[in-house]
Amino acid sequence: MTYINTYITFNGNCREAMNFYQECLGGELFFQPIGTSPMSEMMPPQMKDSILHATLTNGDVVIMGSDMVDNKGLIRGNAMSMMLNCSSEIEIREAYDKLASGGDATHPLEHTFWNALFGGLTDKFGNRWLLNFDKN
Repeated sequence: MTYINTYITFNGNCREAMNFYQECLGGELFFQPIGTSPMSEMMPPQMKDSILHATLTNGDVVIMGSDMVDNKGLIRGNAMSMMLNCSSEIEIREAYDKLASGGDATHPLEHTFWNALFGGLTDKFGNRWLLNFDKN
């Protein structure tokens, strides 16, 4: 495994929170709003300014976030995920299968518009994982 990052889900205040973290920790901040992404047409108009993906990077410190709350809503326990960035397709497939064993494969691995293989799951202990293999 290459590394794990924390991925925080917010309820419409991702931009505010990530700006706050940047003020506290410094670093470079990147936002991908829903309205400027390929997902824009699939989302309700009121979500266009919401954040699809944000990344704050300062050296080895990486915090990621999003306003993309699933249909269960934002509840204690689903606001944080462990983001596992894999170094090969074989690695991501093996890790996904192992972590999903006895758990819930909520988002099967799929090829994405950002040129990655990506998926999500909740492991048998109730912990949320996002797995990503960047093909670049």
